[in-house]
Amino acid sequence: MIRITGHGSRDCDGVTRRSFLQAGALGVGGLLLPDFLRLQAAQAADPQSALHNQHSRETAVILLWCSGGPGHMETWDPKPDAPSEWRGPFGAIPTNVDGIRFGELLPEQAKIADKLAVVRTVHHGTGDHTKGNHWMLTGWEGPNFNDAVLDQRNPAMGSAAARLRGPNQPGMPPYVAVPHLRGGTDNFFHYHAYVGATYNPFVANSDPNDPKYAVRDLSPAPGLTFQRLQGRQAFLEKFDRFRAEGETTVAERDGAYQRAFEMLTGPQARTAFDISREPDAVRDRYGRHTFGQSALLARRLVESGVTFVTVNCVPWDHHGTFDRYKTEEGAKLLIPPLDRALAALVRDLIDRGLFERTLVVAMGEFGRTPKMNRDGGRDHWGDTFSVLMANGRMKMGQAVGVSNARGEYPVERPFTPQDVLATVYRHLGIDPHAATFVNRTGRPITLLDGGEPIRELFG
Repeated sequence: MIRITGHGSRDCDGVTRRSFLQAGALGVGGLLLPDFLRLQAAQAADPQSALHNQHSRETAVILLWCSGGPGHMETWDPKPDAPSEWRGPFGAIPTNVDGIRFGELLPEQAKIADKLAVVRTVHHGTGDHTKGNHWMLTGWEGPNFNDAVLDQRNPAMGSAAARLRGPNQPGMPPYVAVPHLRGGTDNFFHYHAYVGATYNPFVANSDPNDPKYAVRDLSPAPGLTFQRLQGRQAFLEKFDRFRAEGETTVAERDGAYQRAFEMLTGPQARTAFDISREPDAVRDRYGRHTFGQSALLARRLVESGVTFVTVNCVPWDHHGTFDRYKTEEGAKLLIPPLDRALAALVRDLIDRGLFERTLVVAMGEFGRTPKMNRDGGRDHWGDTFSVLMANGRMKMGQAVGVSNARGEYPVERPFTPQDVLATVYRHLGIDPHAATFVNRTGRPITLLDGGEPIRELFG
């Protein structure tokens, strides 16, 4: 069974002040439980919420975020005929779609390539982790690694979805990250920027593959009964105030407290996060590792009403230097778990009738250099790299875009990060060129200032 823990300062009777209100915070940019539930009350009054239509109202996204940058030559754009220093240590295998080959470490995905689409020519031209991370998560160029200030300049996809769509079911957070948002390289930009701290992710901060897996503060502390909680609710409210953003009426505030209390005392969220409810056979199919169990948890969450889930799959920065893995070592460590987890996730979504409404995206901030370095690794490469998508409403079974024979740059259909994000937003029913917010300087700014959904995916 899922274990629930709590912590924080206590009142004189020993009740944890934040055990009721604090939910999975990261320390920086953490999200209060009533904060993200409060958006449900605000949603009806938010003119931006009208941007989605009924067809896309129940849609969801699972982002498999490969922080550090997976090598496109080892995954979805192998070059088996290139010279060995470009080709690398692995070969290519056929998929179940004629003419499409994947890296040899992706046999499970090769079996379901007709359910996948690979965009092989995404580019932004930077090898800077920080800049690339910001670009791929928000659609906008971000700060450089060496900049004195590394503030997030624009909202991440998940925060935008939380702001404009809210959760698909009451009592669930709209945006969740599993197992955590730590690790990787410059893994900074998953947050709200200027659309409101309410729309930061609810972070599990626990590995669902760990026997001690625990999601904090989704249940009262041991010995604190629901009846006692009800008696203490008014007292606890004196210690916690909503953030100023969006708090307009006493009625809205009180309604949000009530929904937070209902979530705490109700079964829906606790049940969704309780991966122990899954049969062993299902858990085994995903793989008994962090990638697999986190992907399974993501399926449980979207099925229960979460709109956007980020699965943080780290670390992919394989130079072969600085005590980092060589490409061969890193690929063998990380690609097979990702292969199994992603393939199991897609099959499971299909079997459970969730594939049409759920878009799966797998990507990092860039690719790796097409030519191996002298240490047996690959360095940073933003001139062309691959993004995988899977969805039952889009046209699958294709590779979109062509890179040159050595995987160095696009020769057909180059795409920008904003094209990738515009595709995700279209699935969610969001018009990123119409959704406008006021940034920190007081300037109105749209979610994206360019980019178009990838037309090959929408037949």
